[in-house]
Amino acid sequence: MKRAIPALVLSAAALVPVWRYAPSTDTTSTTTTAEPAPSASASTSSGSTVVTGPTIDTEKGPVQVRATFQGEKITAVTFLQQPDHPQTEAAVPVLIEETLTAQSADIDTVSGATITSDAYRESLQAAIDENEKSASSSGSGSDSASGSASGDSEAGRASASQTVAGPTVGTVKGDVQVQVTFEGDEITAVEMLKQPNHPQTEAAVPVLIKETLAAQSADIDTVSGATITSDGYRESLQAAIDAKA
Repeated sequence: MKRAIPALVLSAAALVPVWRYAPSTDTTSTTTTAEPAPSASASTSSGSTVVTGPTIDTEKGPVQVRATFQGEKITAVTFLQQPDHPQTEAAVPVLIEETLTAQSADIDTVSGATITSDAYRESLQAAIDENEKSASSSGSGSDSASGSASGDSEAGRASASQTVAGPTVGTVKGDVQVQVTFEGDEITAVEMLKQPNHPQTEAAVPVLIKETLAAQSADIDTVSGATITSDGYRESLQAAIDAKA
């Protein structure tokens, strides 16, 4: 019996870690919280309707767009918020170009930017819906007006917005040309008509446009890594500003 005691003690000691160990029950999970339905806000200025779509939160970052309409036509789309990611920056001009061509949010997903593309379409569709709602409301409110007065009003609104294409600026990377939409003296939209087919250029375009809308001039900074495109952009932009009636 004396020899058995140490063995029992050792066996009990060996079991202590097992008794003290408690398996973790924590698990990693993603919880989806129901958010209020997205909404868009619209403002009408000199014939153009500018609609800000809702912010769509994604795992990459928030996405929000602002669309400019002439009646039901989409004349410009600007990103107000977007994920800070190279693939997103490259996708932005593609999404905008396809929107202006399709005149709707029914556009293809950009390869490598699925999340941003989905959120873009959602924010854009809300903006389109809000514009249609606003147009419907204003249309019913003007039914009581005379046909002559209505025609004069429509003509006045149509002439208030002005779109000017700048000259094509040739660079060693390729041609650069911009088109600018004005409401009075305010720059409300800028669209690249021609640009070099280069990843750094594609990433620079939304930055250049965003800075232009903020500065309301061609006096903006060069985008790092896209000096040539930035110079061509400013030159075409300034010429468009100078040519505005």
